[in-house]
Amino acid sequence: MKYVVVFCRRAAISLLLALMLIAAPVSAGQVEWREVPSSGEGQQWWDAGSLRLKKDGSVSVLSRYSLRQEDDRPALGTLVVMEIDCSQKLFRDKQKNGLPQFRAEWQPSGSDPLIDGVISEVCASELLSSLS
Repeated sequence: MKYVVVFCRRAAISLLLALMLIAAPVSAGQVEWREVPSSGEGQQWWDAGSLRLKKDGSVSVLSRYSLRQEDDRPALGTLVVMEIDCSQKLFRDKQKNGLPQFRAEWQPSGSDPLIDGVISEVCASELLSSLS
């Protein structure tokens, strides 16, 4: 009987702590979209508030792009979590619209002006030097 009481107390305390953690306010950073020069293919932005320096030296950043439509339909946007290797000018998409991209490989921009713009602006950002 004594063990049941101890177990119930611990379970109640654990439940209370879990509820407190769930109810705690989430501290999200400010969103600060910065547009790179648009191209014939569309527009792209990166979020300065999302820059994170990873242990391997690469940079994680939230980006979004909209491809230009040939008709009058509104452009569909895509939200991407990119990792950038500034020393080699490579990138990989770790998530697209919230879906993980498992086994994403490092790749060059392929002369895509939108991706080139994100890589150069992120790697030259003063915010990046403050993360080191």
